[in-house]
Amino acid sequence: MKGFTYRLGLSMMTEPDKQNNLRFFLLLIPAAYVSYLFHELGHWSGGELLGNEMAYSLNYAWPKSGSYVHSGDAVLAGMGGPAFSIIQSLIALLIIEKYHTLYAYPFAFFPMFSRYFSLLLGGFEKQDEAQIALMLGVWKYLAALVVLVILTAIVARCSSRLGIGLQKNMYVITGSTVCQLLVIGTYKLFPV
Repeated sequence: MKGFTYRLGLSMMTEPDKQNNLRFFLLLIPAAYVSYLFHELGHWSGGELLGNEMAYSLNYAWPKSGSYVHSGDAVLAGMGGPAFSIIQSLIALLIIEKYHTLYAYPFAFFPMFSRYFSLLLGGFEKQDEAQIALMLGVWKYLAALVVLVILTAIVARCSSRLGIGLQKNMYVITGSTVCQLLVIGTYKLFPV
């Protein structure tokens, strides 16, 4: 697997290299869905721990009653999603540090990618980080900046550990974009 790390995205590949690349890029699909579900599980867990009966779907978590038990619960439940995204990336980093496996990389990369994608293209004001900053009464970009810096630092460490440079990450960004659009299409087709 170490050899595969250094051949990702190169045009002159042997058949095993092509199979490894295909496996890696196919792994982006479950990584995208897992990342979304785990992020929403963070919102759900935060709400449940605070005594709210919660429900969640692929891209949304909410109190079943329509409102939180206490007014402060919304901000804490809101923080759960970004916190779980960071936890997912940290777990992937630990796996990469211990086993030096490229196959954990999508699970570190996609949480960062999806936060950038959502914040830049999904309407900033609608995103968790903007809502958290609004509820806390702080600069509207503060929470987004904190989350993005942490996630980017984790991915930078993973990239460094695996020898994945900018050119190779451009392939990962392209694959992640396709997977992001698959997830968006899924929840548009099957809204809750």
